[in-house]
Amino acid sequence: MERVLSSKGAATRQRIIEGAAALIRERGVANVSLDDIRAATSTSKSQLFHYFSEGKSDLLLAVAGHEAEQILADQQPMLGDLTTWPKWQAWRRRVIEKYDAQRRRCPLSALTAQLGMGNPATQAIVTDLYDRWHAHLVTGVKALADTGEIDPNTDADQAATALLTAVTGGATLLQATDRITYLEVALTAALDDLRSDARPRREASAA
Repeated sequence: MERVLSSKGAATRQRIIEGAAALIRERGVANVSLDDIRAATSTSKSQLFHYFSEGKSDLLLAVAGHEAEQILADQQPMLGDLTTWPKWQAWRRRVIEKYDAQRRRCPLSALTAQLGMGNPATQAIVTDLYDRWHAHLVTGVKALADTGEIDPNTDADQAATALLTAVTGGATLLQATDRITYLEVALTAALDDLRSDARPRREASAA
């Protein structure tokens, strides 16, 4: 049974998680020890093990969950309201701005590259993240199809997969090269493809 924390205890635990996440983004998980985390968060050893009884593995799992939530939070409120084409464009700008600012210190890199996929519990967090992210995109594609801004026969699942792949693939190349252009080009192309099938009908209607 999960232990219920007081509001003060929950705040302390969250402070430790956020401090650990910041260190891991900066240095990489292999270069961050519990002593580093304790020093950065002004936490005693007994206090740390009070909140993370299994030590580093327990803390890293909590950091993975935090980073997964941060990835989606960074895209809000745009990701949750992809109902018109201007809102899709606003989401695109938000994604590019966030990754451009974070560069190699982004939560996605920390989650997928640093925290690793060897732990099944971390794998489950990553899978759940992608599923929720994909679901937001599917909802947005369906909204565009319902209003006639794109072809109503568009396969929403396939389109959302292409868009998600564009973002994550561009972000991966950003980590490797420190160049934002990969993400910019990939995401713009995916959105152009999404809308291209609707253009002939819009033009015909206007004629």
